[in-house]
Amino acid sequence: MNADDSERNHSDSVLALHDVAVIRQGRALVEAIELDVKRGEQWALLGPNGAGKSTILALCGARLHPTIGTVHVLGHQLGRVDMRWLRSTIGHVDPRTRIEPHLSIREVVLTGLHASSDLSRRWVPTAEQSELADDLLATLGLLGRAGREWSVLSQGERGRALIARALITEPRLLLLDEPTTGLDLAAREILLGVLAGLRNVHPDLATVLVTHHLEELPTSTTHAFVLADGRRVASGDVDRVLTSETVSRAFEHPIHVQRRDGRWSATGATGAAHVS
Repeated sequence: MNADDSERNHSDSVLALHDVAVIRQGRALVEAIELDVKRGEQWALLGPNGAGKSTILALCGARLHPTIGTVHVLGHQLGRVDMRWLRSTIGHVDPRTRIEPHLSIREVVLTGLHASSDLSRRWVPTAEQSELADDLLATLGLLGRAGREWSVLSQGERGRALIARALITEPRLLLLDEPTTGLDLAAREILLGVLAGLRNVHPDLATVLVTHHLEELPTSTTHAFVLADGRRVASGDVDRVLTSETVSRAFEHPIHVQRRDGRWSATGATGAAHVS
């Protein structure tokens, strides 16, 4: 590899976790974690309850320091950078985010500029900020509802608004913590379509999406990291990782995995023995 190739690979790296462990009260929440996310890649983080997904997402979002190992986020090593500043450069989508009910959808998107739940009465967005908010709402199919209050929105509309809110700072990294939580089937499909479309609108954006369910992965997913009991089961190209064998090992239950028209599904394998 020549010097130009080395520099290009380094600049493409958005997330790098090397030999990472997080230990609390003598117990390893995660250990021996290796993860390298590059520009434009869309990762799925999958595993059963208690596997360590939330811990890894907190590391990726600069919300937690590793006990062992190194974490680089957007080229900055945790422990050697202002964590609060670094968090402000990362987009984060969490359906549990607290939002003031009186805010309009447009105002909710603008709160993403300050990572706040409300807007200061003295603060006025610039024309450029307002235009960007409306562009995002248009991309997500919400511009016609921009003036509606948060309190009257459907869960699906809220989910899309939170994505726009996370993108208002034009981040290079977007973290999605179970973004389809609480959505009905139609709202889920709309949201997954929006996420798949982001790759066309923001081709350099790297994403990490946490979920328990393969059915909640957008068609644009390029890579997957599967873990169980705080350890990696498999990671890499999504087609290589999301196999019946790998998912069965992670969930300790016989699972049949299929992919059709770019969408994944998982069902219990009939007539199979329990995975140990």
